[in-house]
Amino acid sequence: MLSQDFLDILRCPACVREKEGLLEYYREAWLICQDCGRKYPVKDDIPVMLIDVGDKWAKTAKADLPVPAPAE
Repeated sequence: MLSQDFLDILRCPACVREKEGLLEYYREAWLICQDCGRKYPVKDDIPVMLIDVGDKWAKTAKADLPVPAPAE
């Protein structure tokens, strides 16, 4: 589980320069950007914050995200 202090400083790497890039922590398995919709998996309490990984899941509906997040 990620600490709230850590979540408060994390931002979407694709959006942070132009927008807020705020992330929603979803089911302790995903970080979802509130600006662009990219979805970043969290594996073993480590967020995989790579833009190409976020792109891969961007069009997947929130309800359809696998829990736990798959290994990349």
